[in-house]
Amino acid sequence: MKIQSYRLLRFISNFFLYFLLTFFALVMIFPFLYMLATSFKTPADTFRYPPRMLPQNAVTLAVDGYDEPLPLYYVDVDGQQAEYALAKSNIKIGTYAPADNLTATVDRRLTEVKPTGGATNQQKVTVNGKEEKLFDVDLDGQIVPMILVSQTTVGEFIDPKNPETKIFQNVRLSEPVESVGGHPENYTEVIELNNMARALTNTALVTILVVLGQLVTSVVGGYAFARLKFPGRDTVFVFYLGTVMIPFVMLIVPLYQLMVLIGWTDRLAALIIPWIFSAYGTFLMRQHFITFPKEIEEAALIDGASRLQILRKILIPASVPALATQATFTFLYAWNSFFWPLVIINVGNEKNHVLTLALNVLRGRASDTPNLILAGAAIAIIPPLIVFIFGQRFFVESVASSGVKG
Repeated sequence: MKIQSYRLLRFISNFFLYFLLTFFALVMIFPFLYMLATSFKTPADTFRYPPRMLPQNAVTLAVDGYDEPLPLYYVDVDGQQAEYALAKSNIKIGTYAPADNLTATVDRRLTEVKPTGGATNQQKVTVNGKEEKLFDVDLDGQIVPMILVSQTTVGEFIDPKNPETKIFQNVRLSEPVESVGGHPENYTEVIELNNMARALTNTALVTILVVLGQLVTSVVGGYAFARLKFPGRDTVFVFYLGTVMIPFVMLIVPLYQLMVLIGWTDRLAALIIPWIFSAYGTFLMRQHFITFPKEIEEAALIDGASRLQILRKILIPASVPALATQATFTFLYAWNSFFWPLVIINVGNEKNHVLTLALNVLRGRASDTPNLILAGAAIAIIPPLIVFIFGQRFFVESVASSGVKG
């Protein structure tokens, strides 16, 4: 009995634990899913209230006698909702009534009535102290002078099965018939609108070169600080590691002046060369290399292997988790870098724009079409997300293997 109660209690506790974890996971991922869904919507669907998660498309239907498919709407027919096709829109309808009985109203098209007495000598009548114009309205074959009470704009809806059946209804207040469907052409439009293809290529080039550069310098520097003995090694390492604590805002002005001196302003080289050296990456690789047994390295030296061969054939193949972690962090930083490209790259020089700069320009150009802005954001987010998903399994393994040994 106690065992069954314990199992039941454990099952309930695990159930609530997984329920809470699932709930918060959905809360965290919801903005990304909504962004992705909105990037496939039309501008009208984006501004729809209340907002909907999935993109919707208006349903159209081919009707006999019409060259193009007509959009379907829900209309009220004898108290029931029916699907009718919108044949004409912007039809002006007037509500008319006799001057002595304003409650006896009839609806007619403005083109179906004529001014009483003619357009140049239209008759008028005073109603409730206000002078109103009279119009000749055909009422069951008789012409009755009436005044215009109000007017509105409606659409002509026809039954797709029987086009002769017509209903007039306000188009803005009518609900369109819609189905779930996206617009992948939004991504093509974004790429063509803001030269996003060039910015995406530049971003990929800069990111790949920065990642490769940091891996090379971090591996070489980490191995030197972990295995080579030279005067002042630990002191140099402490000072080098201390540069991590310098805020980036303090480096902007001197780094920009250096780029001006070299002549790298407004060039992609300024986005690559200064960032291939990383104190954090060197520290990560040093902590990883010092965990390797020295006996393996000494045996390789006795066999005639050089330091470079030991690094290339023994240490690097065994350092995949640490290298993957370093590559993932560097990729995310280089791909999402915005402030430094904004400083060093001219906004008007679109051929050297990276993705973050292109999105900043797109935000102004497509301010009235948020679906395009979110399509551009999806282009910027999906690649690093994929890299992070594939690289996250190395994080724990890298931390566990590097430890904190000095």
